[in-house]
Amino acid sequence: MKFSEQWLREWVNPSLTTDELVAQITMAGLEVDAVERAAGEFSGVVVAEIVAIEPHPDADKLRVCQVACGEDEPVQVVCGAANAALGLKAPFAKVGAILPGDFKIKKAKLRGMPSFGMLCGASELGMEDEIDGLMELLPDAPVGEDVREYLGLNDALIDVDLTPNRGDCLSILGLARDVGVLNSVDLTPPAIDSVPAQNDAVFPVEINALEDCPRYVGRVIKGVDVSATTPLWMVEKLRRSGIRSIDPVVDVTNYVLLELGQPMHAFDLSALNEKIVVRKANEQETLTLLDGQEIKLKPDALVIADADKALALAGIMGGEGSGVASSTQDILLESAFFAPEKIAGRARSYGLHTDSSHRFERGVDATQQVRAIERATALLISIAGGEPGPVNEVTDGAADTLRNVSLKRARLDQVLGLAIDGEQIVDILTRLGMDVTVSAEGWDCVVPSYRFDISIAADLVEEIARIYGYNNLPTRKLTVPVDFKPRQEKRASVMRVKHELMAQGYQEAITYSFVDPKIQQLFDDEVPVPVANPISADMAVMRTSLIPGLVTAMQHNLNRQQPRVRLFETGLQFHQEGDEVVQQQYIAGLIYGPRQVESWANDTGVVDFFDIKGDVEGMLAAARKFDVRFERATRKALHPGQSAVLMAGEKTLGVIGALHPEVTKNLGVSGSVYVFELSLTELLEGSVPAFEPLSKFPQVRRDIAVVVDNTAEANSIVDIVRQNAGDCLQDCLIFDEYAGKGIEDGKKSLAIGMIFQHTERSLNEDDIQGPVDAVVAALEKELQASLRN
Repeated sequence: MKFSEQWLREWVNPSLTTDELVAQITMAGLEVDAVERAAGEFSGVVVAEIVAIEPHPDADKLRVCQVACGEDEPVQVVCGAANAALGLKAPFAKVGAILPGDFKIKKAKLRGMPSFGMLCGASELGMEDEIDGLMELLPDAPVGEDVREYLGLNDALIDVDLTPNRGDCLSILGLARDVGVLNSVDLTPPAIDSVPAQNDAVFPVEINALEDCPRYVGRVIKGVDVSATTPLWMVEKLRRSGIRSIDPVVDVTNYVLLELGQPMHAFDLSALNEKIVVRKANEQETLTLLDGQEIKLKPDALVIADADKALALAGIMGGEGSGVASSTQDILLESAFFAPEKIAGRARSYGLHTDSSHRFERGVDATQQVRAIERATALLISIAGGEPGPVNEVTDGAADTLRNVSLKRARLDQVLGLAIDGEQIVDILTRLGMDVTVSAEGWDCVVPSYRFDISIAADLVEEIARIYGYNNLPTRKLTVPVDFKPRQEKRASVMRVKHELMAQGYQEAITYSFVDPKIQQLFDDEVPVPVANPISADMAVMRTSLIPGLVTAMQHNLNRQQPRVRLFETGLQFHQEGDEVVQQQYIAGLIYGPRQVESWANDTGVVDFFDIKGDVEGMLAAARKFDVRFERATRKALHPGQSAVLMAGEKTLGVIGALHPEVTKNLGVSGSVYVFELSLTELLEGSVPAFEPLSKFPQVRRDIAVVVDNTAEANSIVDIVRQNAGDCLQDCLIFDEYAGKGIEDGKKSLAIGMIFQHTERSLNEDDIQGPVDAVVAALEKELQASLRN
């Protein structure tokens, strides 16, 4: 909400500068987004009156004016504004005046006629964005007075970003309450007296949705002059709050909205039929809004209607057909209370957001509707005349029920960490509008109707802390250690993965993030990130992979007669992307040498691809990362026939394989080296364990042998089997491979085991043979496989 500091100070005027006031309300929870001036920087501009005017002899659109500006004699000014007229009072920039933008007024000639100054519009003074002629001042404006002083332009416009729970501060009244409490200063609000009725005109009101609208107040005012001019003081207050002046009726309702926080609406009485009805929308009912948009009303929409049709979307926007027009003479002022929980979200459902909906959704004072009607009536009559009828209020009284909240002294002291004087607490709560009763244990409070956000004791604690001042609260360490870290159940821990690798005989290595450019080039063609000030020539670039560091560590071990190496490391990769260096967390591992530790009882064979594949699968199981596929891949530095990429759905998890023989030759290593490198971020995104009941019925296994091309991949075969073997398939495995006598060149024979089991019954031959036949047919169709006899 944007508001004028001067307007606020009419209600409450603490001894604070603008900066101090802004800092104070921000620390009280009403965050200030921006502070700007009410007008641009200018000087030398005074109130002036056009005392004579005549057409310019050489220009049709220009006129020559004689302007009285407080000097001994009127001065001549050439003006092109359409609204320049005899007797008009407007701002006048004298010769030597400086306007916003450091524009200096000088003596000039316009089409041959001398001009000694400039009559100004609001835009020239930095008050409006649009140029719409001269700024018309009131007829009683004192000629010669400085415009900045006359209009009170030495004012700050403060824009407050309120949280949704503080709807009570969406008005000058609400802001003044808080500022008054913060500074222990009493409010000086304008007197709002009842305006006596001058006629008996009452327009009937009927509420058919009391839960949505517990109170509706209306008042007929006859003989209103809509063409009257809104006073400059009201126009200025509206402008400084971001609202443009339209006509006296709309201006008054907007003024009360800003002043008291109560949205209001005015209907053209001649457009209403029989009565006002507050009801839910009828089926297929439509409404044309004030902005010209026609909407189809939803069944839960609350509308203000007459006996025939919907007139307005309740609490959001009025309708086009019943609004005040230039021909309007009699009006019906309405002021209502709508339950916040009932109206919340309705404006957004139609793509709308208005000042009214913004306030009703957050809650307005449920008891001030009559007061708002009286205030609007007095203002409107003083501006546009008219004869008011009696106030017509319809309510069930439910909105008048106030909440009672109790606060214990022990609880307050525990939360705040200090004991505030009891009299000060009573003063704070009382100034906040609460009816306070002191008890032996604390305080019992009756919460005012405008504070929807106060319902429990913690809310009272927050209010006391806010008014007392957060900066005044003591700072101390917690006496109870709190070190609870949130953890997603499906996300595995790094330590679990590390423990799995250590159980497989790996040892964790920690290598430098800087590597030798020559070794880096063996593994990756990517241009590495150079180190600005390297420690040495062999640590000149940032690593794009963890494998070079592990290979260097392996060489170090081999050079010290350690023939069996199993290492892993977690760390960052560094990649240059544009002007930024992107860091990615990875885990990598390496194995080399004998499969098992040397012993009389152990196998003496060396590691192969399936050893490291088994280790990676164990790591995937530890991370609960299932459904990972190993697909044939070609990577630099890896053996083309002994390397694979790991895929988790469409995401690449990492790579696995043997180092290329040329790489091991360049490194001076004899024998095969097997490595893996996986994205740690993707690896740890596992799944939540879930229980599946075990079947009590026996399993049935069927084995088949198929002849396929040598290029056929095990993943593809297993996928085909799973897709075609039906719901009873529990597992599928390839347990044998054969090529040689009896198998033609370019082919191989694979033995496939299929295990079937039902959860509710035993399987018969028909249950098994059908899926087996379907698998054989699918393999024949997709891979041109043939069943081996």
